[in-house]
Amino acid sequence: MLTFALAVFLLIVTPGPGVLSLAGVGAAFGWSRGLRYMMGLWLGTNIVSLAVITGVAAVILADPIIRTILLVASAAYLGYLALRIAFAGAKIAFMHMEAPGFATGVMLQLINPKAYAVNTALFSSFAFYPESYAIETSIKLVITNIIWLILHALWLAAGVKVNSLNLQARTQRVINLGMAACLLGVVGLSLWSLFR
Repeated sequence: MLTFALAVFLLIVTPGPGVLSLAGVGAAFGWSRGLRYMMGLWLGTNIVSLAVITGVAAVILADPIIRTILLVASAAYLGYLALRIAFAGAKIAFMHMEAPGFATGVMLQLINPKAYAVNTALFSSFAFYPESYAIETSIKLVITNIIWLILHALWLAAGVKVNSLNLQARTQRVINLGMAACLLGVVGLSLWSLFR
């Protein structure tokens, strides 16, 4: 169970579209709107978890055409976000967006390739209660949600803190380019997985 918790921590703490956008929302709009967006991400993540656990995701993603369409759509969306961030200039990119809300958070997770990859890795591995798949899965859901909420709250807090720092224009450009590079890295890995 500790190995599973460590895996959850390592897989969730790494930057992906959800945490990067959450930090951006925190920087741009503060705690209140950030928490609404975070709860949307949380619900979307749990929908993806249930789709993976029940096998619905496997059935849908088994069709190469549907899988390719979803992958290209998510890569295009994340690429679009990365370009907007990279060319935002000297202001932290998310400061020029309308406030993403609960529904935006849910939708992002439903097309987020990292959400599917993480949940598949977590719920198909790390068996620690072979007597009952239902009990093991329930415990995994509780552990995953606790760690997910703590880490995402920390990313949101980091975003809120960035906004309060009044950073120089050059520093803001560097942050934009770093966030864009991370998102483009996710896009690159997604597309690479399509063609390997």
